[in-house]
Formats: sequence, C-alpha cells, structure tokens
Amino acid sequence: MSIVLSMPGVEGLSEAVGVLREWQYDGAPMQLHPGDLGWYWRSGAEATAAAVRTWSRGGRILAVGLLDGPGLLRLTIAPDAHRDEELARKLVEDVSDPERGVLPEGKANIESPMGALVQDLLFEDGWDVDEPWTPLRRDLTESVNDPGVRIEAIGPEHAHVFAAVQRAAFDGSRFTDERWHAMAAGLPYADARCLVAYDDRGNAVAAVTVWSAGPGKPGLLEPMGVHREHRRHGYGKAITVAAAAALQELGSSSALVCTPSSNAGAVATYMSAGFRQRPEVRDHYRDSSAPSGG
Repeated sequence: MSIVLSMPGVEGLSEAVGVLREWQYDGAPMQLHPGDLGWYWRSGAEATAAAVRTWSRGGRILAVGLLDGPGLLRLTIAPDAHRDEELARKLVEDVSDPERGVLPEGKANIESPMGALVQDLLFEDGWDVDEPWTPLRRDLTESVNDPGVRIEAIGPEHAHVFAAVQRAAFDGSRFTDERWHAMAAGLPYADARCLVAYDDRGNAVAAVTVWSAGPGKPGLLEPMGVHREHRRHGYGKAITVAAAAALQELGSSSALVCTPSSNAGAVATYMSAGFRQRPEVRDHYRDSSAPSGG
C-alpha cells in the first residue's frame, strides 16, 4: 500500500492535531507538538492548513510536517514508524523534489526526531547537520513553587496586553491583538493558556504561551519572552515557573521547551526554573548550492 503525501486543508487540521496529541509521550525525542501548530494558527486557519503536510498509508497518518517558514520543514513521525524504510524514503523523495510542494529549491532545513531513519537517509542524500538546539524538560509530578510575581491568565479582553509584551520581547515581532484572537480560535488553544507577569508597579514584563497535549502527556512552552526594558530582573524565571504550574493544572506530565544551544542565557533561565537539559538536537540543512533532486 503506497504512502500518500497530502495537504489536509482546514477540514483536515483536526485529524493532524489529533495524531500529534497521540504521539506525545514522556521520553520521546523532541518533536513537533500540537502547540507548534497552535502557535502558527496566529496567522489563521487557512494559512495553517496551507503550511501542513501529512504522509499516510492505508488512511493512517504516519508523519506530519509544518512549513514553519519558506525553507523550514518541522517534521515528526508516528512512534512506531521512526525506522519505517518505505516512509523514510518517501519523505526524502518528497522534500528533495520542489514539484511535490513541500520545500522549494535551494537552501532548506528539516527538523525531525533524533534517531529516525529519515535522518540517516537525508545525510546519505547530501544534507548536513546544522547548529545544535537544547531541549529542556521539567517533571510535573511534583509541586511547582510560587513564581513570586503577579501572574495573569490572558483572555480576549486583555489580548492587547499580551500582544504588546510579545512585540517588546522579540525583535521584529508583528504580533497583534488580531493574531491573538486568531490563535485563540484555533483547535489546539482549547488546551492552552497565555500568561503575563507583572512587576510590583503593575507593568507587564514577561509573557508565555503554554500548550497541553492532553492529560498525562508533555506540554510545551512556545513562546516565552521578557520585555526588553525589564530584563535581568528574574522575570524570565518567574514566567517559566508560572508556565510549569499552568501546564500542571492542565494535567500535563511534564513541560518541554527548546532553544538554540548558543543562547546560553535562555538555557540558564530555563534551568533556574527547574528544567533539565536533554541531549542536543540538530536540524538537517541543504545549502543553496546543493542539488534539489533525490
């Protein structure tokens, strides 16, 4: 039975989100999470659907990819299909041929689960490994301390507050109230929370969005940021602790986050909030001068 590459469309997003929920488990390699689709949903359901690819055999989805930018495919695979040779070869063929509608010609990156056969085949096909990222995890089976600052869960009436902190935390961010409402209307947001931390003068100083994949499964922080005018005061640690507490309330078994290994400050912030480093992960990349044929 052949493997079929598809664009699910808006009506197929619920199935893609559903399988991503199923595939999350403690001890899994760092992988695409339903929260990643949820965060992308800030661009709207149609844009999210246009960025999603699925690979199915016999009607069962075996892999889900998110085109998180023009040349970046974030790919994950069903846990029992990580070493499926037919699937791995189909994935490499599809990402290598621009006419298949996955990646364009030229420079491109692919994020995939460490240990999956597709990584071996990409390397054989001329793809190289890129800069390392550091995944971090916090176990949520034990109590989470008070963050030490006022934390507010953001609803529609305060979307502008979250949006303002988001823009002030990330250079080049174009996040708006409208994008918050689009994100909050998405399927994954039913199990998500946006939090804002305030200083003792009432200034909004940090923000985070947390995404549950369901009770007993790992939850995700994506994104977390501190207002550029309020850094180096411990607000990153505080909002990260609050994020862990929110995921615990949502029933998550653990909290996950991933940051470039070169961002030593971010790694230190997460560790100060009780997260522990996991083995580094690396994307595969194809240089712009590399051939795109498989």
